[in-house]
Amino acid sequence: MGKVKTIARRSFLIGSAAVLGGVAFGVWRAKTPYTNPLLKRLGEGEAALTPYVKIDASGVTLITPRADKGQGAYHVQAALIAEELDVTLEAVKIDPGPPDRAYWNTALAAEAAEFNAPEEGFVQDALTGVLGSVMKFVGLQITGGSTTVPDGFIKLRAAGASARETLKLAAAEQLGVAVGDLRTEAGQVIAPDGTALRYEELAEAVAGMEPVQDVALRDPSEWRYLGKPMQRVDILAKSTGTQAYGIDFEIEGMVYAALKLAPAQGGGLVSYDASAALEMRGVSGVYDVSGGVAVVADNTWRAFQAAEAVEAEWSASDMPANMAEHWAALEASFVPSHQDSRVRDDGDVDTAMLEGEAVTADYRAPYLAHAPLEPVSATVLVSDARVDVWTGTQIPRFVQATVAKIAGLDADAVHVHVLMMGGSFGHRLEDDVVRQAAEVAVQMRGVPVKLTYSRETDMAHDYTRQIAAAKMRGTVKDGRVQAYDLSIAMPSVIVSQMGRQGLGVPGPDSQIVAGAFEQPFAIPHHRVTGYRADPLAPVSSWRSVGASTNGFFYNLGLEELIEAAGADPLEERLRLASDPLARKVLEAVGEMSDWDGVSLGPRRGRGVAMTRSFGVHCAEVVEVTDTDDGIRIDKVYVAAEVGRVLDPVNFENQVQGGVVWALGHAMNCEITYEGGVAEQLNFDSFDGMRMSQCPEIVVRGLENGEAVRGVGEPPVPPAAPALAAAIYAATGVRLREMPFSKFVRFAS
Repeated sequence: MGKVKTIARRSFLIGSAAVLGGVAFGVWRAKTPYTNPLLKRLGEGEAALTPYVKIDASGVTLITPRADKGQGAYHVQAALIAEELDVTLEAVKIDPGPPDRAYWNTALAAEAAEFNAPEEGFVQDALTGVLGSVMKFVGLQITGGSTTVPDGFIKLRAAGASARETLKLAAAEQLGVAVGDLRTEAGQVIAPDGTALRYEELAEAVAGMEPVQDVALRDPSEWRYLGKPMQRVDILAKSTGTQAYGIDFEIEGMVYAALKLAPAQGGGLVSYDASAALEMRGVSGVYDVSGGVAVVADNTWRAFQAAEAVEAEWSASDMPANMAEHWAALEASFVPSHQDSRVRDDGDVDTAMLEGEAVTADYRAPYLAHAPLEPVSATVLVSDARVDVWTGTQIPRFVQATVAKIAGLDADAVHVHVLMMGGSFGHRLEDDVVRQAAEVAVQMRGVPVKLTYSRETDMAHDYTRQIAAAKMRGTVKDGRVQAYDLSIAMPSVIVSQMGRQGLGVPGPDSQIVAGAFEQPFAIPHHRVTGYRADPLAPVSSWRSVGASTNGFFYNLGLEELIEAAGADPLEERLRLASDPLARKVLEAVGEMSDWDGVSLGPRRGRGVAMTRSFGVHCAEVVEVTDTDDGIRIDKVYVAAEVGRVLDPVNFENQVQGGVVWALGHAMNCEITYEGGVAEQLNFDSFDGMRMSQCPEIVVRGLENGEAVRGVGEPPVPPAAPALAAAIYAATGVRLREMPFSKFVRFAS
């Protein structure tokens, strides 16, 4: 697919820059212009510069529109811009910027294109372009899918380069020196005689200039930040306890709200009596909101206590009555009428099943809560002509649209201030807390309302990870895997999630088979079928989405086939690997772990798994010991192919965090429902991995591929199956369902 020509153009000014003689720089690549004041001046085929760099009298501000929920998104975006702009990260300010369709995520289209056109080549490239154009037209400003780095790798560096060269041109005119004789360093343009002009001194001059276009990006050999260990821009604040999160936000005149919601998901409010709550100290009012009522008080704790005092009658949930019925609904979905997709269908599976030794197995994965450490909150201030929203969110434009409807204003009148988040794992792709805060705020115009979920409210009403089940059958012959047929059933995550935004999603849901259909193994007869179950509990994106369950199913099924063939788990994967990048990842993890096919000894075991998700091949080897106190996870080795490791320190931290997250949930966690009511409401009943259980995790990032990828989610899918395989090697217990603590005991 031909590349759309990128042309740097001057953007609109941000905030006080217009008054102070400032200028905004950025780059945005698209064929079809938006209907806004800037883009009306552009002709067909032009691209516009959206604000990523702001320079005014106060200094340089880097705009980082992908949300930071602890993964270092602000840091990596700032580093990408700073690399070409020649500023130091210590000297700049960072601002997530306003919601704007110009910040659409350029990288979200790739996975959807792969699902619809699995073969690499012209068709997949063309489809990526088409889907990207659709997302650009919608202005899909979303943080997710491990896309922050792929989205920004080119365009943010280009924004910095355009700004740098424009500043040099302004300095050349001011100093009477040829542009080619000038250089930039640490936020200054420097002349041959040593004269230095700070960028902010040039702000007024560049505000009236057409930015320099088509600037060549620097070779990686010239990079100052990228590819080298960096200190994250937020590390000092987070290390000293001074980092402010959404839950820390305060504003003068604020009141505090808490919720009384139906115990059951989907239950409705029939009636309530708030008289006891209204008599409690500090309580100022009770207000109707979606799903229940909100109690307003003079601090959050009093609001929590008063909410508990509200007596209410609720209607019943329409969910299945118990977990047996949830699982039965999945089982009933493995029928042709529920088939959602079959994009992988190689060879002739049905004929191959008549030849060789047959193997079958069933697998299950439970509902899981997001449970970020920072409970969700939002502050909303409604006036007659304007609304301000302060919250941590991954979907600022959806938040803007939601609040606009509630307030009865145009979206442009809603100002969303995105705040740092203390975790998300997909939770902040939802906006219920903002919706409910806005519903209270419109009833208290002129008063800022801060709504905070208690931990119990958060988990009871979380839109969890999908429940899922799989059926595997296959054959082995002559010591090799010959056929592999994997069927997966789950409710549609995308339909559930987008439905809450009022959006219909036609066609099959790629997440039902993500992490399974695209695996790089050339098994002669290979089929993956997705079955869409009817809606059960409402579900949402959970770290690695469909691949979080399907990486478990796919690897376990392959593991059982390899065992039946009498082959080595790593060697057979290497033999089947159809992608050179996947082979290198498997070779790397084998080398790291000294995998030699020999047993580790009595009561010890190791397992290997690899999942391709979000375009990343990630392989893991887990080593365990069966101690008298239970299973101890000794060591984990991880190799991932991401094209470019932009920050080795943060890369390692991201991968290690993903492994801990995945192992802890595989060991211990599930959400179960009785009558629609979640039975796990806090960390005492939803227990992740303890520090004493955490293994040593050794990480290697590979840079063989041309495409630059993100690594926030890919370490999750292979962890659980690698652990299950290791436990089997150590104990002979075959695990086919999570959490594993139902079947084995873990050392504390």
